[in-house]
Amino acid sequence: MNKAFSKKILYCFMVCLMATPSVFQAQVAPKKPTSSDIYDAIKKLQVLGTVLYVAAHPDDENTRMISYFANARHMDITYLSLTRGDGGQNLIGTELREYLGALRTQELLMARATDGGKQLFSRANDFGFSKSPAETMDIWGKQEVLSDVVWAMRKVQPDVIINRFSIDTAYDTHGHHTSSAVLSNEAFDIVGNPSLFPEQLKYGVEAWQPRRLFHNLSWFWFGSQAKFDEFVKKEQTISLDAGVFLPTKGKSNDEIAAESRSMHKCQAMGTLSSRGSNLEYLQYLKGSKDDIKATKDPFEGINTSWTRLKGGEPIGKALADIEKNYRLDNPTASISALLSVRRMIEKMPTSNYRTKKLADIEKVVAWCCGIYFEATTREAQYDGKGGLPINYEIINRSTANVQLQSIDVVNTKTGVIVKNNAFPNQILVYNKSFTKGDTVKYPTDLTVPYWLLDRSAPGLYNVKDQTLRGLPETPRTGKVRFNVNIEGNTITYETDVVNRYANPAKGEIYRPLEVTPSVFVNMTEKVYVFGNNEPKEIQFVVKSATANITGMLIPDVPPGGWSIEPQNRTFTLRQKGEEQILTFKMTPFKGEAEAMIGAKVQIIERTKANAETAPSTQTFDAQAVRLIEYDHIPTQTVLQPCEAKLVKINIEKRGTNIGYYNGAGDDMPACLAQIDYKITQLTDVDIQNADNLTQYDAIVMGIRAYNTKEKLKFYNQKLLDYVKNGGTLVVQYNTTGRDLLIQNLGPYPFKLGRGRTTEEDAEMRILKPDHPVLNVPNKITQKDFRNWVQERGLYFASEWDKEYETILSCNDTNEKKEDGGLLIAKYGKGHYVYTGYSFFRQMPMGVAGAYRLFANILSLGKQIP
Repeated sequence: MNKAFSKKILYCFMVCLMATPSVFQAQVAPKKPTSSDIYDAIKKLQVLGTVLYVAAHPDDENTRMISYFANARHMDITYLSLTRGDGGQNLIGTELREYLGALRTQELLMARATDGGKQLFSRANDFGFSKSPAETMDIWGKQEVLSDVVWAMRKVQPDVIINRFSIDTAYDTHGHHTSSAVLSNEAFDIVGNPSLFPEQLKYGVEAWQPRRLFHNLSWFWFGSQAKFDEFVKKEQTISLDAGVFLPTKGKSNDEIAAESRSMHKCQAMGTLSSRGSNLEYLQYLKGSKDDIKATKDPFEGINTSWTRLKGGEPIGKALADIEKNYRLDNPTASISALLSVRRMIEKMPTSNYRTKKLADIEKVVAWCCGIYFEATTREAQYDGKGGLPINYEIINRSTANVQLQSIDVVNTKTGVIVKNNAFPNQILVYNKSFTKGDTVKYPTDLTVPYWLLDRSAPGLYNVKDQTLRGLPETPRTGKVRFNVNIEGNTITYETDVVNRYANPAKGEIYRPLEVTPSVFVNMTEKVYVFGNNEPKEIQFVVKSATANITGMLIPDVPPGGWSIEPQNRTFTLRQKGEEQILTFKMTPFKGEAEAMIGAKVQIIERTKANAETAPSTQTFDAQAVRLIEYDHIPTQTVLQPCEAKLVKINIEKRGTNIGYYNGAGDDMPACLAQIDYKITQLTDVDIQNADNLTQYDAIVMGIRAYNTKEKLKFYNQKLLDYVKNGGTLVVQYNTTGRDLLIQNLGPYPFKLGRGRTTEEDAEMRILKPDHPVLNVPNKITQKDFRNWVQERGLYFASEWDKEYETILSCNDTNEKKEDGGLLIAKYGKGHYVYTGYSFFRQMPMGVAGAYRLFANILSLGKQIP
C-alpha cells in the first residue's frame, strides 16, 4: 500500500464530514426542438450503433469524438468518467473537494447536453494528482472500480469502446489516466463472462461482449507531430475526419466540440472553435480485426442497422421512408407513420435497443406534435410540511388528435401514485394551453447525492444499491407523468417538478426543486483557530425553509476540555428564508488539540388543539446549506452536516494588516482572519495606486492570480515597487505555460515548472535551518509538516536566480528532489516570496503547521534587528 494512503483517506473522510454536499438533478429549460432537430432524431432512430468512451475525469473526454459519433454518425455514445473531478483546482470559484465534484458533475452534464452524448461515472474518488497507476488503484480499490467499468459496459452494451489514455506508462500523464485505460482493457476481456460479477445480472443487465477496443491517439503524448506521424505509419490505426460540417446544425463538428469543451469552465477549458477537416486517430487494441481496413471505420463489419435484430428489417425500411418523406415545414405529417413504427417496436423481443428506441421514438412523436409539457412550482425548496403547490401545463401545437387522459404524481421509490388527476376525454385543442394548479403531498426523501451517503469504503464512494452506481445524479423520488393519447396510441411522458421564475436581468430561469430540512444551520467559519487560551465567539446562522418555525439550537461540544456558553439558544423565524444569528462563547482546550463541533436542532411544534401546553418536538442533526451558482450550470443547492473544525495551536505573528488580492478563488482570507490578521481585499485600483500599498505589512496574491487577472500584466511592477520600498509580497502557486499572463513574476528571474509532490506525508528537508522564515516568530520543526492533506504542493519553481534562497525540499518516492517550493529573495528593503506549497488546501482544513509557517512568511518584513 502506498505510504500516502492513510493520509489521503483521512483527508477525504474529514472533508466529507465538513462538506458533504447534496447535488440535485440538473435542470435546464425544457428542450424546444427545431424541425432540423426532429429530422436528425429520425436519422438517429435508424442507427443501432453504440460507443463507450472511457477516461478518468471531467474534461478528459475528447468532445470532438463524442460529437462526431453523436451528430455525424447518429450513434449512441456515452462518456464514462471514472471520477467526478473532486481533487482538481478551480479557476472560477472557491469550491474544492466535494463542492468541486458537484460543480464538475454539472459541467459534464452541460457538455453532454451540448454535444449529444450521455454520461456515466464510477464510484472512484478523485483524491488528487497521482503519479502512479499502482497508487491510484491501491487507493481506489481496483476490483471495486473494475466492477463499475464492467457494470457500465453491461448497461450501455457498446459495440466499440474508445479509451482516451494508454496503458503504456511511457505516455502516463496521471495515475488516474493510466488506470482508466488499464481498467477498460481488463473489463473488455471479462464483461462477457456471466460468472464474473454475477450479482450485476440480477439488476436488468446481461453479459455483453463489445466488438472492439481502441485508443484515441493524440500527438501530445509523443512530444511532437513528427513522432506521432511516424507512429501512425507503423501501427494499425484508423483515421476519422471529425471536422465535418453538419448542415442541420449549421455548424462544423469542431464548433460543437468547442462549445462542449468550454463548459468545463472551472478547469480553464474554454477554447476557440475551428472549421475544416480535422483527423482523429484510433489505435486498434483488442477485438475482432479481420474485417477492419486501415484508415476506414471502427465499425467496419459491424451491423448498425435494424437488420441486426430479428424482425427489425421492416422497421428500418419504414424509418427510411419517414426520413425520405419528412417535411421540414410540417413535421406533423410524419406522426401517423412514426406511431406505426412505435407499435412495431413494441412487438419486438425485450432488448437494450428495444428499450432505447421506444423511448426515442416516443420523444420524436411528441416533438412532431409540438407537445410541450412541464410541472413547475413557485418553491425552490420543500420541507415536506403540508402540500407542494404545482402548476401543470401541456399544449398540443399540431393538427394531430391528442387527448390528455391524466396527470399523475408518482413516488418512484414505492411505485405509488401520490396524486391522480384524471381528465376523461380532455381534448388538447390546437395551440391552446391546458393548465391546472394542484397541491400535492410530494415525496419527502431529501434530495441527497447517493454517492456521498456512505464514505466507509476507502478511496471510493460506497454505494450499496447496484442500480444507482454510475448514475450522474440521484433519481428524483417524485415524478410527474402526463398520460396522453395521440391518434389512438397511449403514451406516458415523465418529468421532474422544477422551480420556474423570472429574473429581471436574465429572464426565465429554471431551477431544481430540492427537498430539504425545515431549518438550515450554517457556521460562519469552517475552521476556528485558537492561538491562545482566550475564548472566541462561535456563530451559527439559522435559516428557515418554511414559515413560522420555533426551535432550539444545541451545539455538539467536543469532549476533553472544550466548553461553550450558553448550552443552547432558542430561535423563532416567522418567514420562509428568514435568518437569525446565534452567538456562543467557546473556550478552547488548554493544550494543543484538534476537534470538531456540530449542532442539533430541536423544532417545537404545537398542536392546534392545545397550542400553548402541548408542544411536540423533533430533533435532528443540523444541516448547512450552500448554493453553487454559475450561469453555465443549473443552481446547485448543497447540503452538508453543520460542522466546523476547532484547532488550538501555539502561534505568534508579527504585523497585522494584510492586503489580499484574489486570484482564481480560495478561502485564505478567512483563514488568516482566524489568527487575528486584519484582511483588506485589494482591487486593481488599489494596486494601481501604489502609494496606498505601504500601509500593509504584507500582500498575498491568491492562487492562480497571474493566470486569471489580466491587469496584473500592467500592475505587477507596482507590486515589485512595494517590495522594493520595504513590503513583503507572497505569491501563491500559478500554472505555467500559456496560462501564465507574464513570464517574469518576480524581481529576479525564475521559471515555474510542473513539479509537484503529491504524497502529503513526503519527507520535508530543511535546507536552511537558520533562516528567519523557519525561526521567527515561530520555530518551525518537522512537527509542523505532519497531518498535511492531499499534497505538499504543486507547480514548484524549476529554475531561479541566485538571489533567491531555497528553504525547503521534498519529493515523491523515487523521484528527483523539488527545491523550488518556497523561494525567498530580498529586494530593496523588502521580501519577495513565491510558494507552490498548498497552503490554500492546508489552512482551510485547520493544519496547524501550515498556519505557523505562513505566519512566519508574513512576518519576514517585521524582523527585530
